[in-house]
Amino acid sequence: MSGIENTIVARLEKANERFEIIVDPKLAYDFKTGVKKDFDNVVLVDEVFKDAKKGERQTSAALKKTFGTEEFAPIAARIFAEGELQLTTDQRRKHIEEKRLKLIELIARNCVDPRTKAPHPPARIEKALEEAKFGIEAFKSAEEQMEAAIEEIREIIPISVAKAKVAVKVPAEFAPKVYGVLKEYGLQREEWLGDGSLAVVCEMPAGITNQFYDRLNKLTQGRIETKALE
Repeated sequence: MSGIENTIVARLEKANERFEIIVDPKLAYDFKTGVKKDFDNVVLVDEVFKDAKKGERQTSAALKKTFGTEEFAPIAARIFAEGELQLTTDQRRKHIEEKRLKLIELIARNCVDPRTKAPHPPARIEKALEEAKFGIEAFKSAEEQMEAAIEEIREIIPISVAKAKVAVKVPAEFAPKVYGVLKEYGLQREEWLGDGSLAVVCEMPAGITNQFYDRLNKLTQGRIETKALE
């Protein structure tokens, strides 16, 4: 068992009572955010506390009144599901920073400036998030927060979610090598032509089209034909 200094608390406040359980920081966070699918080893002490820091146990009467049982397992499950996980300052800072970087990456990948159709550089998105004072949540994935973040920064920079559809023709000598890369970028239609060349249509988030062109040009020494489709 971890020492008390390596634990955090899951807390539920209900009917003017506080119910706390002592949990493993990493496993508890992973379970709360859906990374860990089972409850195994999340709880470190099979006790419900009124104040875990002081070691003050909650009363049987309060447990029975609030949960209808004194059995630890179902009580712990409810505390975890309905309550809050009290992350350490370092933990919260780390998770929020991870979400921030992922959020910037997602917005840069999926959005463009509608005036120019060009993607926004990550640094511009980062600055806009800071100016908007967008509050990143530690327990929500970056994907779940992306729509709200875009709405917030839309008042600062022109931005819209967009898809790009590109027709590509690859010479026969490069087609087998390039095929796997094309599949990474939303390959929709393909046709192997009589001369062995490959004609395809790919659809992808608009923000990664430059990356798409760069990869294909490197693999084919610039000998591809591309056309942006409406």
